[in-house]
Amino acid sequence: MLAQVRIVFLTVLCLSTCGALSAQANCLTATGSAPCIDKIDPPNWWATFPSPMLLLHGNHLSGAAVSITGSHVSVTRTHASANGHYLFVWLDTTTAAPQTLTLRVSNSSGSTSRLWQLDQRKPASAGFQGFSSRDVMYLIMTDRFADGDTSNDPHPSQRSLPRGWHGGDFRGIEQHLDYLKQLGITTIWTTPVYDNTGGTQDYHGYSATNMYAVDPHFGTLADYIALARAVHADGMKLVLDTVPNHVGAANPWAKDPPTPDWFHGTVAHHDAANGDFASLTDPHASWAQQKDIRQGWFANVLPDLNQENPLVSQYLIQNAVWWIETAGLDGLRLDTFPYVSRVFWHNFHAELHQLFPHLTTVGEVFNPDPTIVSYFAGGVARPGHEGAVDTGLYTPFDFPLYFMLRKVLIQNQPMSNLENVLRQDRLYPHPNRLVTFIGNHDTMRFLTVPGATIPDLKMAFALISALRGMPQIYSGDEIAMRGGNDPDNRHDFPGGFPGDPANAFTAAGRTPEQASVHDYLSTLLHFRAQHPALQTGLQQDIYMDNTVFAFVRADDIAQGCTPSSPERVLVIANHSTSPRSLTLSTPETALAGCSQFTPVLGAPPATPANGSLTMQLAPDQTAIYLVH
Repeated sequence: MLAQVRIVFLTVLCLSTCGALSAQANCLTATGSAPCIDKIDPPNWWATFPSPMLLLHGNHLSGAAVSITGSHVSVTRTHASANGHYLFVWLDTTTAAPQTLTLRVSNSSGSTSRLWQLDQRKPASAGFQGFSSRDVMYLIMTDRFADGDTSNDPHPSQRSLPRGWHGGDFRGIEQHLDYLKQLGITTIWTTPVYDNTGGTQDYHGYSATNMYAVDPHFGTLADYIALARAVHADGMKLVLDTVPNHVGAANPWAKDPPTPDWFHGTVAHHDAANGDFASLTDPHASWAQQKDIRQGWFANVLPDLNQENPLVSQYLIQNAVWWIETAGLDGLRLDTFPYVSRVFWHNFHAELHQLFPHLTTVGEVFNPDPTIVSYFAGGVARPGHEGAVDTGLYTPFDFPLYFMLRKVLIQNQPMSNLENVLRQDRLYPHPNRLVTFIGNHDTMRFLTVPGATIPDLKMAFALISALRGMPQIYSGDEIAMRGGNDPDNRHDFPGGFPGDPANAFTAAGRTPEQASVHDYLSTLLHFRAQHPALQTGLQQDIYMDNTVFAFVRADDIAQGCTPSSPERVLVIANHSTSPRSLTLSTPETALAGCSQFTPVLGAPPATPANGSLTMQLAPDQTAIYLVH
């Protein structure tokens, strides 16, 4: 999901006059009454996968007979739309081997045939690894990161337009993988790559007009597959942003849906989406309170897909499977997660886990309340309108911590307020999986929030690098980029585009401020990668007051140090403009009996004595110690 302001411009799109996309125009304008096919979704499939449902688009498909030529493949049933523009075809490929099939559609006026491929699955080594708290995720808006192929740029240039296409593409990302590795990134999350053709300002990718094609501004499908291979060759992982909740306002389905109930409502008659998720978690709420969350059109303009329709549900699940297998994806970021029914998410994840056992997913639940965000985490069946259902979601983003970090670090609320979020980790089946962050493409840049400083930003990075969960970095935050609300928070990465006056991808091209933040974060991330306690260790919060928050990460925090206990990491953040003399009491904590406190990354010495630990903290300092 993008911030609500990101899509206001879509209300001016001419839903009544945009017309069908060129991919569909061939059949809809053809003469004669013989069947015509101009699109098959999915465009291919894989042997050993569950038998697919095909969605054909064209004309004169109502009442047509369908046959398929191939070995151990058959058509089990079909269903056509009333206007003959769509034909659903169910195949049985249970025992089929990889092969090229011939699909034939005929009526009394003639017939048409299309080749369709049943492929061999990719080897496990092609990807499918899943992300975890051992990783560090980096969010890239493809159009705003780097322009590696100017041949797919818009002409004339739109770089001066805040909502225009600026030229970033898959090759641009691929050309800067070394930069990401050097920073300490292990997982790349890109915003959606769907084709958004037909819209005027859909550079972000969240307004799909063809869910089985990449947008030509980003390159080709071959370019995307090449990017995935390069990411994996460099030992990193690739996560794709997917949007089962809605499609773009210019999607041909908006005017001509495959079934009458393909969407919740129509262009002319629909409800606007309600973003207050509290009623979904309330066992006493009525369906009237919940309906517009699940069935409203996002921003009142994006057609809301009806996942309760089994045809829609199967289409969307197959679409996710197709992208994962095509590119060897390691995970998915699931947009607008609460707006979609729990039953759909349960079925979605059940299919994905069957086919890709290691694949993981992270869901967007844009809300500051842990009681709400935790409701959507997988691993437990939560009661709701559909009954008690487990969404299957690997983890949600930790929006509650995001909101609280900004409050304590920028608005100078007490640092002890962090515990108000962290103590509610009990609500999550797997709090260690939470994805922590300080900003993304839907929020004002950290440094643009009134009152934010460079020391605040560095402390924010230190905390998400050390707290439980997996840190996510938004492209540009590592070089102290500024930007207000959407679209001001989506400026081009400096140096990624022809003619840029400076290149922040290189050390020589960074300003002193950019270098200071970049190098600090890189040091933190590489330190994190070297110490498993910061990746998978448990967390114990041992001290907090108005300006200080201290915690320990260790594989075993049930007792203090023993000769055989694993390494512990102590982290103390002093969010004060003045030095702090701090004495921590260690008995009956994870530091009990520990005698060695080795300062790292510029931390001051720490003196243990008689069950206490004393150190002198500098202003705005995050001190880290290796403990034995």
